[in-house]
Amino acid sequence: MPETLLVRCAACGAENRVPQEKLSQGLAPVCGRCKTPLRGGGAAAPLTVTDATFAAEVERSPAPILVDMWAPWCGPCRMLAPVIEQLAAEMAGRARVAKLNVDENPVTAERFQVRGIPALLLFKGGREVDRMVGVQPKAEIARRIERAL
Repeated sequence: MPETLLVRCAACGAENRVPQEKLSQGLAPVCGRCKTPLRGGGAAAPLTVTDATFAAEVERSPAPILVDMWAPWCGPCRMLAPVIEQLAAEMAGRARVAKLNVDENPVTAERFQVRGIPALLLFKGGREVDRMVGVQPKAEIARRIERAL
């Protein structure tokens, strides 16, 4: 049986099965219900999550997901942003990568007691399994994601 990835449509909320084989061919998946292009299913960009979407996108994610807690005024967060984007592209299909702006989403930041940013929280099965605070080398972040796989 070919491996598939479950991707939730940001427009209508439908769960879509995306064959891994299609992603590796470079095909861009669309929602089966509303035909909107799907993000997170092979897309190179990290998924943006909010207080409202955190439970659905992170805690119910079928794959491990790395959440970058950041703010636009934070210099180290801006330094880490290209690394996060590279990891999103490299890990597509095996793990997901998301970003949460702590200024715009204080409820989630407080819930997970984020006191310093950038903070990278790794979730598996809806639970936080690892946390890194501050700028980290790409190799270290990738190693920790691999460990969660």
